Amino acid sequence: MRFRLLFVFVFLGSVCWAQSPTENLQKMGIVLPKPTSPIANYVKFVQSGNLLFLSGHGPSKADGTYIVGKLGTDLTLAQGAEAAKLTGINLLATLQAAVGDLNKVKRIVKVLGFINDNNDFTDQPKVMNGFSDLMVAVFGEKGKHARSAIGNNYRPNNMAVEIEMLVELY
Repeated sequence: MRFRLLFVFVFLGSVCWAQSPTENLQKMGIVLPKPTSPIANYVKFVQSGNLLFLSGHGPSKADGTYIVGKLGTDLTLAQGAEAAKLTGINLLATLQAAVGDLNKVKRIVKVLGFINDNNDFTDQPKVMNGFSDLMVAVFGEKGKHARSAIGNNYRPNNMAVEIEMLVELY
């Protein structure tokens, strides 16, 4: 009987005291920027039923410039992971603008990352960990997702990374 009570207390405590995505962002000192406008003829997101498809985003900084360059030539692995994290922050800004409240996220479903790299660079998954680690820190288990990390020799505006995301909503 004591075990059952302890289990119920621990389970309910973890549910009741779980941090919201917004609280998690605040705890990390992250303020979501105003979403940027598309750089061509497309929209930043499309909702179909309870799925939200977010277009490719890049590592745009507060001043409107991007983290640019090729991984393995111009940027280190750590700089690439930081660019992926910044891209994740920009995707979260668009996500929040689309749904109004990050608590409406049921799960981050699928992520596709493009890494601007030279022909010898092979650590694309490690670059994408900058993004994935952020999603798990913000959403917990709901932030774990299927993912692809693809290297190529160019990105629009020479961005270091470009990431798109599929999100399931409540």
